[in-house]
Amino acid sequence: MRFPKPVRMPWVFLTVAAAALVIRLGDWRETLLYDRSAIVGGQWWRLWTGHLVHFGWPHFVADAGLFVILGWLLEPPQTVRSRLALLWLPAGISLAIFFFDPGMARYGGLSAVNLGLLFFYAGQGWRRNWTDWFWPAVLVIYAGELIFEATVGQGHRGSMIPFDEPAIYVATTAHLAGTAGGVILLLFDRRASRPTAP
Repeated sequence: MRFPKPVRMPWVFLTVAAAALVIRLGDWRETLLYDRSAIVGGQWWRLWTGHLVHFGWPHFVADAGLFVILGWLLEPPQTVRSRLALLWLPAGISLAIFFFDPGMARYGGLSAVNLGLLFFYAGQGWRRNWTDWFWPAVLVIYAGELIFEATVGQGHRGSMIPFDEPAIYVATTAHLAGTAGGVILLLFDRRASRPTAP
């Protein structure tokens, strides 16, 4: 009798999403939010924890939902790589905001981390089969979102998701930094096979 393989759970991704939920339910936002002046004052943990803070339930559901989906796709087959990415991607994104967007005093959300992981995953798919239309379509939609944010979207706070603070807007710098992180992950990915033809 053959037993089915047990489903491998994305435990780290699920734990991070649960932490974001606890922060959303509790009164932790001001303590954990990316806050430029607090970081300058030595509160370095905010470089990581700011990504767990969300500005309202719609923001949390969109970010945490995609994050968990990406966890199911990435963590079981690439445990070490995906977990390491969760350590350095948030810090790298926050440092990009800190140095390249000094006007952004506050930031929160998993969206930039999600975009980096999504770019990595879609890039892997396309590298495995250059003739598959799905992965280039994902990357084109991805690029379209970034272009919308940087141009048309800025006049509308850049988002179709409502935030619970009027001064909050989509952080295009963070999303571009997440993309750069996805490119770096892809460049160091030796697992992707050479392109195949149909």
